[in-house]
Amino acid sequence: MKAVFVSYNQALTDPMQEILDDLGVRGFTKWELTMGRGSFDGEPHYGTHAWPSMNSSMLMIVEDEKVAPLLDAFRKLDSQTKMQGSRAFVWNIEQMM
Repeated sequence: MKAVFVSYNQALTDPMQEILDDLGVRGFTKWELTMGRGSFDGEPHYGTHAWPSMNSSMLMIVEDEKVAPLLDAFRKLDSQTKMQGSRAFVWNIEQMM
């Protein structure tokens, strides 16, 4: 099992949910409001007067074979919406209940 964490501009909420639905990823935890700034470029997402946009983030635990299709779909969306900024990370899950 793998943990996939993705942070994305709130404007991408519907496409992100469609990716999960299309790939049969049912379970996730979502944080509606997360702040961030890209590693290399892009505008900050602070929810302030100067930088009003905000991010959302999701964490999902998936079978190993679903990781590559998820990341491929996230990359495709990110390439189409480069200025929105998205990041995804994957960790091993040692145990779960």
